[in-house]
Amino acid sequence: MTSPNVVWYQGTPRDRRWSAVGAAGATVWFTGRPASGKSTLAAALESALLDQGRSAYLLDGDNLRHGINGNLGFDRTARRENVRRTAHVARLLADSGAVALVSVVSPYAADRELARAIHAADGLPFGEVHVATPLAECERRDPKGLYAKARAGEIAGFTGVDSPYEAPQHPDLEIVPDLPMEEHVEQLLGVLAGLES
Repeated sequence: MTSPNVVWYQGTPRDRRWSAVGAAGATVWFTGRPASGKSTLAAALESALLDQGRSAYLLDGDNLRHGINGNLGFDRTARRENVRRTAHVARLLADSGAVALVSVVSPYAADRELARAIHAADGLPFGEVHVATPLAECERRDPKGLYAKARAGEIAGFTGVDSPYEAPQHPDLEIVPDLPMEEHVEQLLGVLAGLES
């Protein structure tokens, strides 16, 4: 989707940017039910990358809804637009030479494929990480009290309660967060290395 009467302005070539920052950009997309641990894992990976001197930035779904996606609801059409906008922001970060770490429920497989296609069209690495925490454990954690509100009928269309979650069939990595965080970070760094090779 492009606005009418606009032409992409080609600034500094990507290879020059990546050479200047000393690294290639990429996007790692974390998907999973609410309270699965997506943002915790993404933040741990962000910290590890920064420790290595890499540019990395966590695009958390809730944070994005405080700004660029703040006008969107949670019906299927709005969720697709949420993913589309987020994917374009991640693509720009990856193009800059940063590692974009996206933590968004993104419950529908077709929307996640759209995010991948947005990156593929621009020749940018994209990896999908499924944080496969069982629903019962997500509900047990419920740090924001959203599952309880959904079960009480106070929230409609909540993923995992009255709205589906379509688990990835072929993610680049599937994680059930039951290992020490350091081991999960090693797994994630391995995925990133694979994307960049």
